[in-house]
Amino acid sequence: MSLSSLATLDSNPLFTARSRAFGTHLRPRQLSRPSNVVVCSVIPPSASALSVAQSACQGLSRIESLSQVSGVLGCQWGDEGKGKLVDILAQHFDIVARCQGGANAGHTIYNSEGKKFALHLVPSGILNDDTLCVIGNGVVVHLPGLFKEIDGLESSGVSCKGRILISDRAHLLFDFHQEVDGLRESELAKSFIGTTKRGIGPAYSSKVIRNGIRVCDLRHMDTFPQKLDLLLSDAASRFKGFNYSPDMLKEEVEKYKRYAERLEPFIADTVLVMNEAISDKKKILVEGGQATMLDIDFGTYPFVTSSSPSAGGICTGLGIAPRVVGDLVGVVKAYTTRVGSGPFPTEILGKGGDLLRFAGQEFGTTTGRPRRCGWLDIVALKYCCQINGFSSLNLTKLDVLSEFSEIQLGVSYKHADGTPVKSFPADLRLLEELKVEYEVLPGWNCDISSVRNYSDLPKAACRYVERVEELVGAPIHYIGVGPGRDALIFK
Repeated sequence: MSLSSLATLDSNPLFTARSRAFGTHLRPRQLSRPSNVVVCSVIPPSASALSVAQSACQGLSRIESLSQVSGVLGCQWGDEGKGKLVDILAQHFDIVARCQGGANAGHTIYNSEGKKFALHLVPSGILNDDTLCVIGNGVVVHLPGLFKEIDGLESSGVSCKGRILISDRAHLLFDFHQEVDGLRESELAKSFIGTTKRGIGPAYSSKVIRNGIRVCDLRHMDTFPQKLDLLLSDAASRFKGFNYSPDMLKEEVEKYKRYAERLEPFIADTVLVMNEAISDKKKILVEGGQATMLDIDFGTYPFVTSSSPSAGGICTGLGIAPRVVGDLVGVVKAYTTRVGSGPFPTEILGKGGDLLRFAGQEFGTTTGRPRRCGWLDIVALKYCCQINGFSSLNLTKLDVLSEFSEIQLGVSYKHADGTPVKSFPADLRLLEELKVEYEVLPGWNCDISSVRNYSDLPKAACRYVERVEELVGAPIHYIGVGPGRDALIFK
């Protein structure tokens, strides 16, 4: 795949779609950036142009070196900015595939004109005209939401026809799954999980207890009513607040007859599609939803999602062999956020957390709810790197830390008695009781959102990036300094 012809976008030649075959101690600054944040020294025009060209060349080199099947996965509790990197990399891949999760994954991306798109089920490669988007068997699909998303994209001039394939093995998520999700959360009362109430957990529950309905079942409307009746009856027997009647079944069946007709052009045996693409040397980029600290096995259980957003989910969610999976890029914010309940060792409470939240605009893409905020947790990040074997990292939202005169890194955990905790523990009680040891680094107190070359960053910002690399033992090749496509530094 040739990467030689690139046009200019926002004065950065890297980001144009191409045609191709397929805690504490805070001393925060005020948030009013125009009056309080100094703009870093301006580079002369000739030097600026050279800097952009150098960054573009380095970026192309990074992207060209990625393996045939690469992946982008989250390193924290989600919301790290995976969608933006996938959108940028997708310009150089034939296929972008989702392997797990559902509409609880909210990926915000911007097109070349700066228009914002909030995607939930459709892979983030959709803005690149020649990219095929695959929704794999490991995803749970809410058809009303999917069609709403497709309609929104089409109305914004983004063509989806012939560009989205949905696995015939993917399980369907129904409206009643969302209702059950809310009833389940109400039952848990003070120990609620804090789900998005999009029905993800109940849909995966149906799958695991083997009474779920798959996309391929929509091709057999003679048996579909019986299968749906079994699902609805099971929910009614389990939850007193769930009211089920024959009229509900009839209404749902009629609705899904229409959905089945509309969905038919999108349905494919994506296991065959993916493996044929691998044989044909097509480049495939896997987009993870949620993140490793929300993994059903490796996350802060039970305050987790219901799928495997770590590396193992790629193979089971797409039907491809482990040996074909190559480079994995881990996406991590320059600080840490999470939503819902559950342990959060480096959380900043009070005004400090509020400052970080508003500086980073930390409100959910899917729900709009405020995210809990804290310093970067190195222990959790190292744990995620061990599980996934990342070849490199994408550090996002470095620009947000410009608001702070001091920045802290949570570098180690200790028991209450002072003895070290060697890794990220499974025991929630231990997580709640442990003490975090912090390393304090100086801030840079200037706006870096216009910087496009690593050498142009303030020394303090470079020191922060390099200290994270030292502590984690993984290289940071991509640095986000803003939401736009071009706001990316290649290191």
